[in-house]
Order: sequence, then C-alpha cells, then structure tokens
Amino acid sequence: MEKLTNYFGQNIKDKRIVITGGTTGIGKAIADLLVSLGGRVVIFGRDHEDFKNAVEDIKQQFPGSEIYGTPADVSKKEDIAKIMEIVDNELGGIDILINNAALPAQGITESSYENYQYVIGTNITGYLAFCEEAASRMKIQKSGHIINIGSMSAESREATSTIYVATKSAIRGFSTSLRKELNPLGIKVSLIEPGAVTSDMQKSSKEEQQEKIIKLEMLKAEDIAMSTLFCLSQPKRCDIVTMQIRPHLQII
Repeated sequence: MEKLTNYFGQNIKDKRIVITGGTTGIGKAIADLLVSLGGRVVIFGRDHEDFKNAVEDIKQQFPGSEIYGTPADVSKKEDIAKIMEIVDNELGGIDILINNAALPAQGITESSYENYQYVIGTNITGYLAFCEEAASRMKIQKSGHIINIGSMSAESREATSTIYVATKSAIRGFSTSLRKELNPLGIKVSLIEPGAVTSDMQKSSKEEQQEKIIKLEMLKAEDIAMSTLFCLSQPKRCDIVTMQIRPHLQII
C-alpha cells in the first residue's frame, strides 16, 4: 500500500474548495486541515470579526497558503452570488463543497415564525443553494465532491430541539436523494453526522466542553475534520456515503 501521507493528500492539493461556515468550529477545523494539504480554500461566515480572525490565523499557520472569502450569510441570495463570484474569479471553479453553516434551534414551543424561518433558510435552503451552485459547475467537468455536515439529531430526535431536528432530518434525506441524482454526473455526495462537538452552538461553556472531552462525552472539531478528510481521500471508485461520529460515551 502507498504511504498514508500520499493517500490522504491525493485529492486535496490544488483542489478548489468551498467551506460554508468555515470561520469557526467544525468549518474552521476543516479549513485548517485542507489548507495544510495544499487546498485552495474559500471560507465565509456571518460574523465579520470571526472571518477576519480565521483568515489571519490560517495565513499565520500556513504562510503562502491560498485562502479566500468574505463575510456572508448562506440564507441570503445576494450573499450566495457574492461567494460564487469569488469562486469563479479567484479559484476558476469548484472541486469540493463542504456544506457546514448551520444554526442551533430549540423546540417549536420556544420559538417564533421569524426565528425558525431564518433557521430553515440557513440549515436547509443554504445547503440546497450551494449544492445547486456547485453541481452546475461540477457537472461540466464531470467530477466533484459534495459533503453535507448533518447531525446525529436526525436520529436521536430530542424533544428540546424540534426545529433543529427537522432541519437535520431534511439534510439526511436530501443527501441520500442528491447522491442518486448527481452520481451519474461524476459527482460524489457524502453525509457526515457528528454527535456532540465543541462549538459555539453548544450551550455549555468552553471549560465545560473541555471537561466533557476528557470524560469522552464530546468530540473535538478536529475529529470531524479528519473524518471529512477520510471521505475526500477515497479513490474515484469508492464513495463514503454516510459517516456517523459520536463521542464514546454519548449513547443514543
């Protein structure tokens, strides 16, 4: 077998990559990893300060790396167009899409129409929109890989997060169907469903999250980044269709 370093970098170097929600948490960890392997990466998020900090950190860690983007909101059509303009003009196309931008949401009795409409716009419509944009370009080159970051909530279906469960259940079904639609065009589709992961979406403090990691009750964002790399590193003949990653002691 070839060297593992070659294996895990074979589909990353010089690839044109878009990571939605790539400025914090899982998205930032994925960006760090793929940039380190020579990927040409576009990241964005809603918060201007988070975007600035993420780009500065990546440039400091990996001098000479190709990192692009701008603050943007996946729920806004004009912002989607703005990101795709960067993709076309700076990267010259797209080879890999990581759909990651998402918002937490409570139960239906704790929310309002305006709140869950925005969550749906981010967690579902944003995914669909970027898949549409990516697929329209990938089908021309007859190659590409889309990874949708879902959640174990699609399976555990907690009573306290009804709206979030609805969005992640939608992403599970969408990903299964999308693979059937796009595979004949040469485009891979993978779904990754993490369990509890350290992020700003968690209600617990950073100190509490770190304690849960030690207790094997929570994952690090880097764990999901490595899982993403595994999916992307497969040869053309091999698809990782669905991957579930959970903390050792998170039983559902």
